Amino acid sequence: MTGKKIKLTPTQVIALGFAAIIILGALLLMLPFASKTGHGIPFINALFTATSATCVTGLIVYDTWSQFTGFGQAVILLLIQIGGLGFMNVTTFFFFVMKKRIGLWERELLTESVNAMHIGGIVKLTRQILLGTLAFEGCGALLLMTRFIPVFGFAKGVWYGIFHAISAFCNAGFDLMGVIEPYSSLVHFADDPIVNFTVMGLIIIGGIGFIVWSDIADKGFHFKKYALHTKVMLCSTGILIVGGALLFLFTERNGVFAGMPTSEKIMAALFQSVTPRTAGYNTVDNAALSDAGTLLTILLMFVGAGPGSTGGGIKVTTAAVVICTVTAYLRGRENVDMYGRRIDADSVRRAFCTTTFYMMLAAVGAMLMVACQPLPIKDALFEAFSAFGTVGLSTGITRELTLIPKIILILLMYSGRIGSLTVILSISRKRGRATLNPIGKIMIG
Repeated sequence: MTGKKIKLTPTQVIALGFAAIIILGALLLMLPFASKTGHGIPFINALFTATSATCVTGLIVYDTWSQFTGFGQAVILLLIQIGGLGFMNVTTFFFFVMKKRIGLWERELLTESVNAMHIGGIVKLTRQILLGTLAFEGCGALLLMTRFIPVFGFAKGVWYGIFHAISAFCNAGFDLMGVIEPYSSLVHFADDPIVNFTVMGLIIIGGIGFIVWSDIADKGFHFKKYALHTKVMLCSTGILIVGGALLFLFTERNGVFAGMPTSEKIMAALFQSVTPRTAGYNTVDNAALSDAGTLLTILLMFVGAGPGSTGGGIKVTTAAVVICTVTAYLRGRENVDMYGRRIDADSVRRAFCTTTFYMMLAAVGAMLMVACQPLPIKDALFEAFSAFGTVGLSTGITRELTLIPKIILILLMYSGRIGSLTVILSISRKRGRATLNPIGKIMIG
C-alpha cells in the first residue's frame, strides 16, 4: 500500500527551503574551525547567527570578526547572499551555468520568490537580478576597497570591501569592524563620505525590489512610463529617506548628533534614515538615541523595504496603500486611487492584514521576551521590531539574552524574511470554503 504523495505549494517550498538553509548554516558555524577559539559554539547561538544571516537581519550574539575565522565569516557571507537573493534565484543561477531547462514548477517558485505579478518573463527577470546583483555588489566592493585597503592592508581591505558590499546590498548589516572595536559597526567611519554613501546606495538599491529594477531597465528614466508599483516605490522611498533624515536632525540635535559638524550631522541623519529600512548598519550608538529617535527608528523598521527585495518590514507599498486608504476614507471617497489608478479591494485587504500581523507578532514577541527575562520594554520592542523587520539594529541586549528570548527572535527573523502572511499560508494548505452569511452590524469607533 503506497502512501499518498504530499505535494507542496510554492509558498511551503520557500518556507521549508529557508529553514533547511538555516539549519545547514548553523551546523557549519558549530564546527570548531569556524571559531577563532577552536571550540564549537552552542547550537542555539549558531542557529541564531545562521538565521540572522540567512534572513539578512544582522542581529548578533557574537562580534563577527572577533568570534569567527575566515571560514566562519565566509559561511555567514554565503548565507547572506543566498538569503538576500532568495535560494530559488541562486538555484536558477546554477541552472544557467549547467544550461539546464527551467520548467514550469521552477518558474512558479521564482515568481513566488521575487513577488512577481506574472509568471511570464520570470526567467528574464531572474537573469537581470543575478547580473544586476553582480554589478552593484562589484562596484560597491571596489569603492569600499579604496577606503579599507589604506586602513587594513591589501588582503584584509579587499575581503572587507567584498564582505561589506554584499552585506549592505542584501540589507544584512553584518560587519567585520570588530577588528577596530567589537560591536562598533561603521561608527569609526561616520565621517567618511565614500563609505557612508556607498553603503547607503547599496542598501537603497537592494531594498527597492527586483521588480523595480526590471521596470527601470526596460523603460529607462521615463517616470511616466513606469508601472504603478515602480512609481509608488520610488516616490515613497524618497519621502521616507528625506523625511526620516529631517526628523532625525530634529530629534537628535541635542542627542547623538550634538557636537558634530553640520555636514557630518546631515550625513549621519541620512544614514540613520536609510539603515532602519532593514539594513542594520549604524554610524551612531543606537542605545544613545533619544526616546523620540528610538521611536522614529522603530517606525522606519516597521515600514521596511520593497516587495521582492533583499529587505523586510511590512513593505513600502503596503504602508503607502494603508495611508492612501485611510486618507480616502477621511475624505469620504469610496475608491483608493494612486497615480490615476484604482487600487483593487484585495490589495487593500492584504495591506491591512499584513500590517496587523506584523504589529501583533512583534508586540507579542516583545511581551514574551520581557516575561521570560527582565528587560527594559523599550529595548525589547526595539529588538522585536528589528528582528521581524529583518533590520538588525540593536541596543546591545542580544548578547545578554537567555534561551527563550533568543528563540523568540529567531522565529521573528524567520517570519519576517519569508513574510508574516507566507508563514500563515505555509501552515494552511487549503483555502476555507466561501460562505454567504447574512450581513451583520457592529459598532466601530
